[in-house]
Amino acid sequence: MYSYSYLFDVTRIVFEKMGCSSVDAETIADVLLKGELRNLSSHGILRIKDYHTFWKQGRMNARPDIRVVHETPGTAVVDGDLAFGMVSAKKSMELAIVKAGKTGTGWVATRNSNHYGIAGYYAMMALEHDMIGICLTNANPSVAPTFSVERMLGTNPVSFAVPAHKQPPYVADFASTPIARGKVVIAEKKGEKLPLGFIQDKTGQPTDDPSMLKHGGAILPLGSDRLHGSHKGYCLSSIVDILSGVLSGANFGPFVSPLVSYLPAKDRQVGLGTGHFFGAIRIDAFMTTDEFKARMDEWIEIFRSAKPVEGEEKVLIPGDIEREAEERIMKEGITLVPAVRDDLKAVTEELGVDFD
Repeated sequence: MYSYSYLFDVTRIVFEKMGCSSVDAETIADVLLKGELRNLSSHGILRIKDYHTFWKQGRMNARPDIRVVHETPGTAVVDGDLAFGMVSAKKSMELAIVKAGKTGTGWVATRNSNHYGIAGYYAMMALEHDMIGICLTNANPSVAPTFSVERMLGTNPVSFAVPAHKQPPYVADFASTPIARGKVVIAEKKGEKLPLGFIQDKTGQPTDDPSMLKHGGAILPLGSDRLHGSHKGYCLSSIVDILSGVLSGANFGPFVSPLVSYLPAKDRQVGLGTGHFFGAIRIDAFMTTDEFKARMDEWIEIFRSAKPVEGEEKVLIPGDIEREAEERIMKEGITLVPAVRDDLKAVTEELGVDFD
């Protein structure tokens, strides 16, 4: 069990050792540790080993020249210069918020970036500005479209953050698949099986073996199969890919560079790096902020009062589980899976960073 502050400092120093500025290293540590606190460890410390490998391969840039390459009053395209994704993503969301402050809404498409941790981190940045935040990203192909055995799409998450008044904010942060790829990795590292309906083997048959992703298998779209609506998950993932990849000028679909170190970079490129899409909507562009927040409180309270099924304590609002986990884990400490702890130990030793 590790304290938040200890792991934050270790993570920050690791990225400073890779050549990141102190500001950028803090941003990366903040996003990764937010993933741990919100019990989304698939997007936390687990990722450091791969980032370190990509940095050594020149696939991640510790000193990027992040710049706007196309712009209108309410929109922009940002080139991340192969930055660690958290750095380019945070700057892009900040730009979307600035534009929304001037025009009512702000939209930023980002190319030439990398994996950026939990999408919710960036959507939630809008909350303190009385805005609704939206964040999407494409990812390396690990998902087979409905009726396919070929990995063509990423798990392509979506996040929305909406402020309220008395109630906690609404925060939806979810993959367009029944399981995130990082959670498949965690299950493999723990030696656990997965429920059927999450992944398929290379022939398209259901499997509970998480290692199948290394042997030609694929994650299924949200819905798992056609009977249960996987075509809808496929549509959702495709929309994320088009906004994040096609619209930004990044790679899309099967051409997004792998985000795991055991897979080589793609030979063919149809754009630059990984793509993201950010939105900020100023509430008072539609109604007064106070009125909206009161209405949002009412919405949340109505849904919270819905009668739960037998055996469940209450109906949840998106963000409840993660917010409660953040409060608990901050107090109790962060537990690392032994294999993840060992990976972090190997990285810190190579970089000359103390980690016990």
